Amino acid sequence: MSKKRAHLLGFVQHGVNSHATGMWRHSRDKVNWDWRKPEYWQHMGRTMERGLFDAMFIADELAPYNNYEKSSDATLKYAVQCPTHEPSTIVPIVTGATQHLGVGVTLSTAFEHPYSMVRRLSSLDHLSSGRVAWNVVSSYSKSEWDAYGEPMTDRSRRYERMEEYLNLCYELWDSWDEDAIVADKESGVYVDPAKVRNIDFDGEFFKSKGRSFVCRSPQGRPVLWQAGSSATGRDFAARHAEAIFAVHPNIERMREYADDLGSRLAEVGREPGSVKLIYGLQTVVAETREEAQEKYERIKACIPLEGALAWMAGHFGPDFSTYDLDEYVQNIEIPGIQGLFESIIYAKGGAPVTVREAALYYAQGMGMPILVGTPEDIANHMELFMDEGGADGFMLAATYTPGCFEEFVDMVVPELQSRGRYRTEYSGSTLRENLLSN
Repeated sequence: MSKKRAHLLGFVQHGVNSHATGMWRHSRDKVNWDWRKPEYWQHMGRTMERGLFDAMFIADELAPYNNYEKSSDATLKYAVQCPTHEPSTIVPIVTGATQHLGVGVTLSTAFEHPYSMVRRLSSLDHLSSGRVAWNVVSSYSKSEWDAYGEPMTDRSRRYERMEEYLNLCYELWDSWDEDAIVADKESGVYVDPAKVRNIDFDGEFFKSKGRSFVCRSPQGRPVLWQAGSSATGRDFAARHAEAIFAVHPNIERMREYADDLGSRLAEVGREPGSVKLIYGLQTVVAETREEAQEKYERIKACIPLEGALAWMAGHFGPDFSTYDLDEYVQNIEIPGIQGLFESIIYAKGGAPVTVREAALYYAQGMGMPILVGTPEDIANHMELFMDEGGADGFMLAATYTPGCFEEFVDMVVPELQSRGRYRTEYSGSTLRENLLSN
């Protein structure tokens, strides 16, 4: 039986810092690059395409976290995912500099109507020749709702709202037939109205009446991503996602998640393997283990404790400035992102984790497994995660950029290819074709 081949995505944000707090301080971060300029993103895209990645995956947050000491001061002070610019704006820059690389954008359903979301994503799918994915999220942090001047909605109903949101998006995306544009110059008819359906949607949360303003894009719909980790979130992902992003600290948790998703897919009539499971991973690679460990220690030395606490507070809800650093996080009620918090709970194999330990661990890579070693070491673990953990691929979280991706492409990708665990060329022309290939 042929071995499963990994899918790879580069996990970044449109900002100075991504998912390793304090990396802007690192001596090898963005040397001679300005993250605010197109050239940086073009180079990042070309690097990932040289490594045959499926996509650059852009995380997002809509406002600076503001619940640490009831302020966003620490978020700004330590560049905790801040400043962060709007993610979809760099899609044409990245895809314009590449031929195959996709771009996944995280866009919230909380403050934008489905009609305009469809228009934006379909436009980007056209401009990228079918290489766009949408990470469907609802805003989870207080800072976002404060910034938009709205009271935070009932979390218990957020998936009901997102379900209706997507159902309206589907109707709009599917309303244009593939042959709706006739472009008959002799008759003067450009679009056959009979092949563009009027939408009359009257839901509990959303209403829309009229035709979609954007013609059918190369993929029809963007590739849909989800990161649901609660029971409700997993059900939602099983119904809608084409790929799922999950963070689990070890093989046992990965396997449990894969088995659970498989059961949920079967319940809704979807084929096993029809949804790609992409697990978060951070790597520090070097020619020798000693050099890799030294590089890892330099990365950890850049993490500011207060910035780490502010980020953890932003993701999970509690103001961690009010807790003793030696208190166990298992004793703290968490209203925020449950799945990511579980990665902290199991960081020490289920042993108690202090607030200090949790913050510094989370600030390294959002609770993802961190592989430190030679290309062979890293490939060994990636194979285990695929063969025993159920992973179809990996979301590679950035440390210092663009160097961390350059090193992975130059050192780990050839090792995976030599083992038959990674593609040697792109097989499709759209992101969906490449992502769903085996």
